[in-house]
Amino acid sequence: MKAKAKKPKKIKMKTKKTFAKRSKITGTGAIAIQHNYVSHFAANKTHKQKKHLSKGTLMNESDVKRDRQLLQG
Repeated sequence: MKAKAKKPKKIKMKTKKTFAKRSKITGTGAIAIQHNYVSHFAANKTHKQKKHLSKGTLMNESDVKRDRQLLQG
């Protein structure tokens, strides 16, 4: 008797948890994130800069397609 040929297993992509904790998909499908460059060297930044960096923002459209794959899983 011949052994049965096994079907290749379908490999599932895992969610990148570090990215998932730092981002969120909005109702319209955009990815909401926080700004970078906030945590240190604050003395070198103006008050206006720090105020604007503290608010959230939406990810640039050119990055969304690539980063959405990190959230699959």
